[in-house]
Amino acid sequence: MQLLATNPVPSVRAVPMAAGYEAFYEAEYTALTRLGYVLTGSRGVAEDLVQETMLRAYRHWGKVSSYDKPGAWARRVLCNLATSRGRKLTSEAKAMVKLRGGRTAEPELRGESVELWQALRKLPARQAQTLALFYVEDLPVAEIATLLECPEGTVKALLHRGRQALAAQLGEEVSS
Repeated sequence: MQLLATNPVPSVRAVPMAAGYEAFYEAEYTALTRLGYVLTGSRGVAEDLVQETMLRAYRHWGKVSSYDKPGAWARRVLCNLATSRGRKLTSEAKAMVKLRGGRTAEPELRGESVELWQALRKLPARQAQTLALFYVEDLPVAEIATLLECPEGTVKALLHRGRQALAAQLGEEVSS
């Protein structure tokens, strides 16, 4: 019993809340969650980011509370956390593509197609994407425009220029 009396188990509430932190939390939580949602597109992720932001604010409340605008500091932290999360997801996605890419066999191409697709890969990326979506995926111009996030007229121009560039590379003539 003597041990318990001299070394009580600390409770969560044993650490007093920093002065003003509760008010800060109440005032900023909803706005930060809304900002997090806009940045990530997920309410759950937004709430996680806000909780991490609020935890950091609590840990550094002595310093944060002295700022003219502690809410601005919290928004900055939230934006940085969202950016870091985006970078991490991008890195993970690239790693997964590399891992999957090593296991996937290349599609077989007919002899005459090989030269065509090699020439296509030499085109500017946007032209190559447009031609591949149109001829390989057999997508209509409107759907390609949606996928590439550009106007249909741009897709048509990319198709036209891409066909001309391919023809020039392959020594063919294209009728307009």
